[in-house]
Parts: sequence; structure tokens; C-alpha cells
Amino acid sequence: MQHNGLHGIVPPVITVVNSSGALDRPGMGRMIDHLIASGVHGLFFLGSAGECFHLSKELRQEVAEFAVSHVNGRLPVLIGIGSTSTAEAVDYGKHAEAIGADGVVVINPYFAKLSDELLFRHYADIAEAVSVPIYIYNFPALTGQDVKVDLVKDLALTYPNIVGIKETVDRVEPILEAIAKVKSVRPDFQVFAGYDHHLLETLIAGGDGVVPASANFAPHLTCGLYDAYRRSDFAMVQDLQRKLFRVVTEVYAVDTPFFNVLKEAVRATGVDIPADVLPPARSLSQEKKVELERLLKKYDLIRIIQHA
Repeated sequence: MQHNGLHGIVPPVITVVNSSGALDRPGMGRMIDHLIASGVHGLFFLGSAGECFHLSKELRQEVAEFAVSHVNGRLPVLIGIGSTSTAEAVDYGKHAEAIGADGVVVINPYFAKLSDELLFRHYADIAEAVSVPIYIYNFPALTGQDVKVDLVKDLALTYPNIVGIKETVDRVEPILEAIAKVKSVRPDFQVFAGYDHHLLETLIAGGDGVVPASANFAPHLTCGLYDAYRRSDFAMVQDLQRKLFRVVTEVYAVDTPFFNVLKEAVRATGVDIPADVLPPARSLSQEKKVELERLLKKYDLIRIIQHA
């Protein structure tokens, strides 16, 4: 099932595993159903919030297969296929296409920095190998290399199946530049903010939405902001933007990496999943669980989600 013109709120879904590190299928199913019921517009599996680089190849493919099967066409499904190896990314892309994913998301190779020519070739090889829509994932804080907007523009002009970008950057300027430079030559090109609190600026500038980790445990914030903006309810936009900024800056900071925080927050807000994470991450300490619960109560997240 192909979905064109993806927009709105597309959570980077956590990967639910058990204490042995295996996929917890019942828990993963409950997580997916919860997000669909919350009103999000698409689902992104095997992103950074999904611990993708802590998963074996076999587990990544199992998660992808389960996700596509369980969603069963109810929403667009994007699968992360990023790798330091172009050949491996192509293999993940072909697998995602074969199982019926609606698109793939490709973070640039990390560790060894690439020239612009080689980075272009990396994405070109993937675009030539698969026919599903491809979203570039730019996260320079973690990869160590920025996927420059001019390079994105060249890729978008050369490959019609490169359809969008997730800009996970701590400044809004690169998002604005992507909207201005790429959408001007490819109006169908989709620009998503990667950080939750940049949703509003992205929409105002003509972008398409956000890929917010907070939607795993507080989808009403970004979904509500998106809907309020579209109906010009600016009092609600202001209220939700303030809440979103406080939640993101305080809750995410409880631990690093924040996979354990996300999972404990999901549990605390009423979804029955285990909170196990994959090494090198570790489960949240009791002290930090107390701090997380304090923050969730402070912002009424437990009450809002459990009794909505």
C-alpha cells in the first residue's frame, strides 16, 4: 500500500524487546496500536529512538517484517535502513521494499567522513537499487557529518524516489534552507523536523511535519499542535508549544542515551510493554525512575494519556 504526500506526526517508534533482547511481539503490537489510535500520521521504525544500531541484522529484519504486517496498511510505514556500509543499506532497502514498506529512511554513514561526491554516490546507489520512496536522515550531531542542503537538492533533482528529509538539527536554519532550496525545485519534496520542538517553525515555513520521539509517550502534544495549527487555533498552538518544549528538554535529559527514558515513560503513561533496552544502553536506575515519574506528573502526562 503506497501512501504519497506523507505529512504530520511520524513517531520514531521504540523497539520493544524482552530481557533476553528478543523482539517482544505482543508488546510491540500494543505499542503500534496505541500510536495508531493516538492520531499520528505515519510510523517510522528502526530509527535512532528504535535502537536500530544496537540490533543485529536478523533482529532489524524481524522488526521490519513485524511492523509492516501488524500495521497492515492502517498508516504509512517507514523503515530505517541506515548503515556504515552502502551494500548493507541497499540490502536493508531491498528487504524493506520486498515486505511492503511504504518508504525507507537513510541516515548517512558515520565514523568515516565522506566527500560530497562519495556521499552523493551512497544515496545514489540506494536510490538506484530500490523503487520505494527514500527519506534522507540528517543527524550531524551523531554521524559527525552534515548532509548539506545543496547535496540534498542535487539528489532530489536526480532521483524522483528521493522524496524527503528528516532534519535532526538543533537549529531551525537548516530546516528553513531545505524548505527554500529543495521545495522550490521539487514542490512534492517533504521536509520534516527531527526535533519535536521545531515542529511549529517547520510548519510556518512551509514544511511537512515532525518525527518526534515524545510521541511514543505523549502523542497528544505534537498531534494536538499540528491539528491546532491547521485550524488556526493559535492560543492552543502557544500552549502546546510551551508544554512540548518543557517536556522535551526535561524528560529527554533524565538519562543518556534516552531509550530507557522513552520506554519507562511509555509504561508510565499506560501502555503495557517491558522497558528493557539493548546494551550498551542499560535500564533506568530507580533514582532516575523517580525523577521521570516526577516530571510526568508535573506535566500531567500520566493522567492525560491514561484517562483521555
